Amino acid sequence: MLSIGILSISYAQNANIDRARALEIYSNIISFRTASGQGKVPEMASYLAAQLNQAGFSDNNIHILPVNETAALVVRYQGDGSSNKKPILFLAHMDVVDATPDEWDHEPFTLSQDETFFLGRGTSDNKYGVMNLTQSFIRLKLQGFVPNRDLLLVFSGDEETTQATTRMLVKDRKDLVDAEFALNSDSGGGSLAQSGIPLTYHYQAAEKTYATFEITASNPGGHSARPRKDNAIYELAEAILNIRNYQFPVKSNAIVRQSHRAEGEQLGGDLGEALVRYADNPEDELAVQTILANEDYDDTIRTTCVATLLRGGQVENALPQAATATVNCRIFPGTQVQEVMNTLVNIIANDSIKIVPLDDYIASPVSQPREDVTNAIATAVHQRYPNMQLVPSMSSGYTDALIYRRAGIPTFGSSAKIVGPEPSNAHGINERFPIKAFYDGLDHWVHIIYSLAGK
Repeated sequence: MLSIGILSISYAQNANIDRARALEIYSNIISFRTASGQGKVPEMASYLAAQLNQAGFSDNNIHILPVNETAALVVRYQGDGSSNKKPILFLAHMDVVDATPDEWDHEPFTLSQDETFFLGRGTSDNKYGVMNLTQSFIRLKLQGFVPNRDLLLVFSGDEETTQATTRMLVKDRKDLVDAEFALNSDSGGGSLAQSGIPLTYHYQAAEKTYATFEITASNPGGHSARPRKDNAIYELAEAILNIRNYQFPVKSNAIVRQSHRAEGEQLGGDLGEALVRYADNPEDELAVQTILANEDYDDTIRTTCVATLLRGGQVENALPQAATATVNCRIFPGTQVQEVMNTLVNIIANDSIKIVPLDDYIASPVSQPREDVTNAIATAVHQRYPNMQLVPSMSSGYTDALIYRRAGIPTFGSSAKIVGPEPSNAHGINERFPIKAFYDGLDHWVHIIYSLAGK
């Protein structure tokens, strides 16, 4: 029989190997410039596929699916079927927002570090998720773990842009992603106070619906020496100002109320009190006005629409024949896209202005929290922070989860990130991720997988 001392040494050695493997994968995938237009996602997918293949995943269970210049990667971890349950999806995205090296303090596509942070594009969004899921699957495979159902590693290649790879998977390759539910590494996560005291872990159960409209004013035009009152640019400007001045009705659902109650109790002060009162009564007008006056929370209780792009006219000495604004909306769950479009028509109140959606948008449903998923996430989180409170949350942004939810697959965001208040600079200059959080989170998905698919 092995002594406790020898077992401890063996565990420490394996842990060091796991940490080294995780860092190697992280460093290598940061080096792929997987931004739109660079054509590097298929290379990264091939690299990850090779790592998983070497760990024992067969060629038959590894799929690289090209879509234009990008690709998706799907890897099946075969279970023994003893649970009689459908598979679980584990999601991340391989692409990143591009970075211009001249604007950064260090090379964005080379992993580097200072005393506190790993530095590089994608260190936070979302190559930490890609690395963490990959190393977890490899660790479990090398340990001989056999899940009681199939597990599906699903990495998209264009989450930051068109999401064409995810749309392709749910529409054309449902055989590869048919699942009971999905867990998304690209959302959710925990927060720490500056002192390191644990605050709240939010697991994402809803996202706002993403919808973009083009609003166009047209006019016969004419010579700029003879101005006319019905100028396309002026009419468009009035329409945009009407949208700016309109406030969509305040909404509520159980997930937002739970989230705001937990945050309000921690925040305290006028805002904290308002969040708790809103959770008690979403029609509390004073609480609502306090929340709407705060830029960090006003978008959490209503639909928002904002002008993001503008073009108009043709030459400097002619009256504009057309002017167009792009308006992006983030729609509160339960509100239909057509309803928002109708509201924009009423706000603008000009029959000569056309409003056209840029895609066939479908409302993103809420994924109702389920006990097995919540317990599994709690198991992983409480290994690190035993007293951290778990709360379901809704994101104002969007991830691949919205497409899976629309396809009837409940999806929950459970990033391994538990970090302090320092900004990650994701999508911005000098993106970074805390070194301590990197290593502390390496067991996150292992605990979740054991909880949901262990025997």
